Amino acid sequence: MAVDTAAKPIDPQGDFEGDIKVDNKPPSKADLEKVADLPVLDVDKKSHTFKSLYADNEHGSRRVLIIFIRHFFCGNCQEYLRTFASSIPPSLLTTLTPPTEVVIIGCGQPELIPMYIRETSCPYPIYADPTRQLYHKLGMTMTLALGAEKPEYMQRSMLSVMLQSVIQELRSGRKMLSGGDFRQVGGEFIFEDGRVTFCHRMKNTRDHAEIPVVRRELGLEGERPRARKRWSTTGLGRRLSQRRQSWGASRSRSRNTGKGSEVHMSGVREEADAMPEDALKKLEGNKDGMVEDEKVENGAFKDQANRSAEGSVNGTANGHVTI
Repeated sequence: MAVDTAAKPIDPQGDFEGDIKVDNKPPSKADLEKVADLPVLDVDKKSHTFKSLYADNEHGSRRVLIIFIRHFFCGNCQEYLRTFASSIPPSLLTTLTPPTEVVIIGCGQPELIPMYIRETSCPYPIYADPTRQLYHKLGMTMTLALGAEKPEYMQRSMLSVMLQSVIQELRSGRKMLSGGDFRQVGGEFIFEDGRVTFCHRMKNTRDHAEIPVVRRELGLEGERPRARKRWSTTGLGRRLSQRRQSWGASRSRSRNTGKGSEVHMSGVREEADAMPEDALKKLEGNKDGMVEDEKVENGAFKDQANRSAEGSVNGTANGHVTI
C-alpha cells in the first residue's frame, strides 16, 4: 500500500503529464496498524496519534470521514471545503445514523491552521502531518496535473482561486514555505468500527471526491444539499468596468460642478478595496466574461512550477508553488 513519494528533483513537465494512476482499494487492517501511532499535530501543535482521530471511544462506535488536503495554500482544496461545509454542515452530520464526524489533515506546518480556518471558515477540526508519512503509507501520491475537467465543487474561476492563493502566501510572510509540499495530493477515507469503508485517492490536484459521492456514502442521497452562494471575478470585473464607464460619462457632464468624479468613484473604491491593483487590471481586461477560460490554466501553472523549480531542484520537502 505504501507509495514511495520521498523528496525528489522537481520535473515541471513530467509532473503535469495527465492523471496519475491510483487505486481506491481501502487500506487493510495491517496497513492501518502501521499508521495507527503516527502523529498528527493540532492547532496548538499538540501531538495526537492518527488512530485517536477515528477509533471508538467511551461514547461508543464512531464513523469519521477524514479528508486529506494538499498544502495549506491550495485554493482548490479550500474551494472543496467551502462547498463541502455548505452541503454537509456539522449540524447535519449529527443527525446521521451513526452520527458522523469530519476531520481535515493537511501536509503543512500546524502554525498555518489558524490562517486556514480564517480563510475557509472550516467548521471541522484540522490537523497537520508535515512529515507526510500518513499520505505515503495510505497510498496517496504526488502530481501537479490539474485534470481535464473542472470539478463540480469549484464555484470560483481559476483566476480568482490563483489570486487568492498568492495573496494568502504573501500575507503569511515567513510562513510562506510552511504550507507543505505542493506536489502532494490527498484523498477521502471513511472510518467505521476501526476499518475503512470508503476510500478515494486523488489522481490530480483537483480530484477530491465530489460532494454527491460523499453524500451518497454517508446516506444523504434523499437530502437536498444547501446551495452555496457563488462568487465570480467575472461578475466583479464587469461591475467595475460598468461603474468606471458610468463615472467617465458623468465626469464629462459634471466638469462645471467638480462633484462627479468623487461621487461615482466611491462605489468603485468600495468593491476594489480588497483587490490588488494587478488583479483589477486583469479583471478589467476580461470584462466580456472570459476570465474562466480553462484553456490558459495549465500554462499558468506550468509557468509557476518552472519558476519554483529553480529554487527546489534539490527536492526539498517544502518546495513552493501555489496551485
